[in-house]
Amino acid sequence: MDVFKQSYLGLSISLAVLSFPGSAVAEEAMKLDAVTISATRARSEVGQTPQKITVISREQIEQQLTITSDHGQVLSNLIPSYSPSRQKMTSSGETFRGRSALVLIDGIPQSTPLRDSARDGYTIDLSMVERIEVIHGASAEHGLGATGGIINYVTRRPEGGAFRQRAGVSLTAPTDYEPEGLGYKLNYSVEGNQGKWDYLAAATWQTHGMFYDANGDLIGVDDTQGDIMDSTSNDLLLKLGYWLDDNQNVALMVNRYQVEGEHEYVNVPGDRATGTPATSRKGDPLGKAPQNEVLATSLSYKHSDLAGNELSLQLYSQRFRARFGGNILPTFQDPAIAPIGTLFDQSQNESDKYGGKLTLSRDGMFDDRLTLTGGLDVLQDTTSQMLIETDREWVPETVFQNYAPFLQAEIQAHEKLTLHAGVRHEFAELDVDTFNTIASAGGVTVEGGNPDFEETLFNTGVVWQMIDQLQLFANYSEGFGMPDVGRVLRGIGQPNLSVDSFLDLQPIVTDNREIGLRFDHGPFDAEISYYESDADLGSRLDSVGGVYQIRRERTEIKGVEMTAGWQVNEAHRLQMIYAQVDGESDTDGDGKVDTDLGGANIAPDRYGLSWQANWTDKLNSRLQANHYASRNFDAPGLEFDGHTLVDASLGYQLPVGEVSVGVENLLNKDYLTYYAQAGNTGSDSTINQRLFNGRGRTLTLGYQVQF
Repeated sequence: MDVFKQSYLGLSISLAVLSFPGSAVAEEAMKLDAVTISATRARSEVGQTPQKITVISREQIEQQLTITSDHGQVLSNLIPSYSPSRQKMTSSGETFRGRSALVLIDGIPQSTPLRDSARDGYTIDLSMVERIEVIHGASAEHGLGATGGIINYVTRRPEGGAFRQRAGVSLTAPTDYEPEGLGYKLNYSVEGNQGKWDYLAAATWQTHGMFYDANGDLIGVDDTQGDIMDSTSNDLLLKLGYWLDDNQNVALMVNRYQVEGEHEYVNVPGDRATGTPATSRKGDPLGKAPQNEVLATSLSYKHSDLAGNELSLQLYSQRFRARFGGNILPTFQDPAIAPIGTLFDQSQNESDKYGGKLTLSRDGMFDDRLTLTGGLDVLQDTTSQMLIETDREWVPETVFQNYAPFLQAEIQAHEKLTLHAGVRHEFAELDVDTFNTIASAGGVTVEGGNPDFEETLFNTGVVWQMIDQLQLFANYSEGFGMPDVGRVLRGIGQPNLSVDSFLDLQPIVTDNREIGLRFDHGPFDAEISYYESDADLGSRLDSVGGVYQIRRERTEIKGVEMTAGWQVNEAHRLQMIYAQVDGESDTDGDGKVDTDLGGANIAPDRYGLSWQANWTDKLNSRLQANHYASRNFDAPGLEFDGHTLVDASLGYQLPVGEVSVGVENLLNKDYLTYYAQAGNTGSDSTINQRLFNGRGRTLTLGYQVQF
């Protein structure tokens, strides 16, 4: 079906996300245009940008957390073109507009591009997040990784006023009560200001029980990539700010997050041929439990009037450790250590980042017609992958150094016409010392090297306020990502190779074109956009003679996003959404795309509807439904049956605090996850181990109090 015909079909049933508590919904909608986006280097305002930008408020996050604590599911519920969640610790296969999203915490990159671990989905507890800024489409504003868009978690900040405390507790369980399915969460924060100082300290602790499907059966545990089931997580956030004067302040942010499995269950494989899902049973897995451990720190300085300019300087670091489950795999065998077929091992990604961002902006030039923003970004990322049981280096330590100057301009060509343009130039170098591959790869010596690249990236756009109620926006932007160089280096089996001659470090540059309309009149508002995203040199791993090489092939993606809202009256609001995306790649190298991208890249077409109701000043409710349409793929065995999921929540203000009740999968739908059906590839044993059912009806009870 033609993409525009599909968009018209979706107009009648599109989607939505509303704030919580409900009394803030109408007010927030009216104030949306005043929200400033820190993820855009020029600090643009929502509704005034040439690209689609979504701001997910603290109230919306809390509303979703009433229903589910799964990070991927929260994003999927709130971002139309974000893939359905895998409901696991890994975010592999969770894409944004068919490509990778760059995840940031206060502008600090969370990904590990040199050896992609797909664990950036669990790097912070959402209770620590003030808002989520989402830039749709490829962007180079924060460097590499945003080929599909940017998801920036902005941490909570101290609110004005005296000493304040918040505390909360929640309990989660399957509605068909099972003690193994119980989960608990506690959170506490203290904040305030005194003189020129402001401060916030917060802590969360959460234990996740086992997940059950709609039939009351245990869902299969992913004991290799890691699982949120049967795990414990904690997060500590500290923020300190000092105002030098009315225009200058210095701020420190430290966030430490950890999630680790309890390691009490093992996977019981399913059977794709019969549609039998994988389950779990009590067991004693070998090795250490999978975990994520992240420490992010930031020191920033801002001056709002430095000789008429606005200055922002940020220094940051990130320590990232992602441990995977172990096994007695052929890859891990080494006869010098143990007899073949007996050696157990497990891997851990280790990445340390240090960087800085300098941004200088000046507006009001040429009779308030020109705003210029420029700056410089620097980054050093040191990454390796270790086999921790035998203390072997699987991926050698690789050091990626990058610096990038940029300039962005906003031109008020007419009172109703704004032009945007920008350029960013990337300088990057990879440093790899001479290393030996492990025995299963051949145990060969590979000569080190320093491959490098330069790339100039452009963006341009226009915003035309056609009439008071209708706005046209269009943009062209470029984003870039890195091939998974660690995956290539660890698999080299041929002798006498060097990093300089073997590794193609050229970036994956993605061109994004988008055009859309924004409408706002009375109780009605809507936004629709059509986009195309092309990469001439994509990245696909291919094994040639036992050596993994990066195949560069063209990929083309196109899609439609639409949201529409109706404020029925002061108490009730309906919102709808539609998202459709298609993608193909060039697998035969003739320069023309010929093969559908699978479910690991492309999300299903999606229709959604939500209803927010404020019955009284104390009582509010939310009902949301998402329908994921069935689709077929070129690859044999990959197809998606489609399903509809319904969630509900209820909140009530007590004399002290507020109590909430949320139900995920209200209708107790029995379904295999989207990734299990449409993105799950590999050997038969791997496919059967990851043939996971989705979570059945689940109840969450919560209580929050501020004092």
